[in-house]
Amino acid sequence: MMVRLGRGAYSYERALARSGLGPVAGADEAGRGASAGPLVAAAVVLDPNRPISGLDDSKVLTAAARDRLFEDIRRRAVAVAWAEVSPRECDELGMHHADIQALRRAIGRLDVRPNFVLTDGFPVDGLGVPGLAMWKGDKVAACVSAASIVAKVTRDRIMAAMDAEYPAYGFAIHKGYNTALHQNALALHGPCRIHRYRFANVRAADGAASGAGLE
Repeated sequence: MMVRLGRGAYSYERALARSGLGPVAGADEAGRGASAGPLVAAAVVLDPNRPISGLDDSKVLTAAARDRLFEDIRRRAVAVAWAEVSPRECDELGMHHADIQALRRAIGRLDVRPNFVLTDGFPVDGLGVPGLAMWKGDKVAACVSAASIVAKVTRDRIMAAMDAEYPAYGFAIHKGYNTALHQNALALHGPCRIHRYRFANVRAADGAASGAGLE
């Protein structure tokens, strides 16, 4: 398979399709580094003949751009799916295995079975089809960029809903990542149900809260 670099973010999907390996799915996750909330993975199959402009790594896009692209992807993609791994599962599995599990689940939920899967960063085995792990895949492959956006927007919306349930932590602002605001809330209130005890700061805050008689 030959990929002509410089031909845009759809180069990989088009090259794979020319080699008889289409449809191609891209998969990515959001929330690996957060100490609260679920891990969310998404998988997307795009139509290379109906390109969506503006796709990029979700982390470099504004929230408004992500929301707009999220709707474009859902409307124009061949297939879109996402899956969650709960905070407790993250604790039980460890973050790397939780990542793999989330990506497998998302890919398995696609309405269209892919013949090839592109993932961001590390390989995912057990898919039943060949795949390729790509360094900065969410920057160079359109389907992985789309999956990055879907995973990020979906998880952000989950964390906004969690903010309504646990308003003391500011989840709608930091989305469970370890910001100063989040750390201050942990120190004051201790962990809640959606915190991940794999993270040392959560365990430390739990000990401090227990010592102070807090739940």
